[in-house]
Amino acid sequence: EPAHLPAVAGPGRGRRVRLDGVTFRYPGAASRVLADITLDMAPGTTTAFIGSTGSGKTTLINLIPRLLDVSEGAVTIDGVDVRELDPVELRSSVATVPQKAYLFSGTIRTTLQHGKDGATDEELWTALDAAQASDFVQQLDDGLDHEVEQGGVNFSGGQRQRLAIARALVREAGVYVFDDSFSALDYATDARLRAGLPAATGGATVVVVAQRVASIRSADRIVVLDEGRVVGVG
Repeated sequence: EPAHLPAVAGPGRGRRVRLDGVTFRYPGAASRVLADITLDMAPGTTTAFIGSTGSGKTTLINLIPRLLDVSEGAVTIDGVDVRELDPVELRSSVATVPQKAYLFSGTIRTTLQHGKDGATDEELWTALDAAQASDFVQQLDDGLDHEVEQGGVNFSGGQRQRLAIARALVREAGVYVFDDSFSALDYATDARLRAGLPAATGGATVVVVAQRVASIRSADRIVVLDEGRVVGVG
């Protein structure tokens, strides 16, 4: 019988994400990608992860939506182990924007509604605004009805990223995970997007992986990873 999340405590919709003694190794591999990581991410805060390539950043954040499962330790959301949670509930509670934004074929409207079935046009435009995508969508002749080719190949890398961010923001999740999702944006767009994120995420808990220090300057906490270990928190 799957477990369920408790009602959200406190204002906003943020949830507490904890990693307790988390170790991860790929099956059959001797070496650990992550080693004994314990972190507490409070509701409504932004935690940013930085570190060199191969330091384990993406692996770590992929444990939250259960794209991977821990080898040792536990990941909990509001005290519930993610491995025991109803998978549908976990998916609706954690919105993830991967590093390589993939868009399914359809229209911009159907693409964004993958985030939330039946979202109204007003909700879609609100998410596009927050993702700094409404300008280029408004310039298209058919707006929300503009066709999206498989993989989103008819958009630039920066446009794909912004549409993927809008798709996540439509969801009204308790936790948002951004895996280097701002890398294709110019600095000005990146700055505007981050400035609007707290309001757009409704007090949710935000987890960010970034290569650019500018992208995470406004985070409540910055965690530095090196070879699968936390070497600094500040």
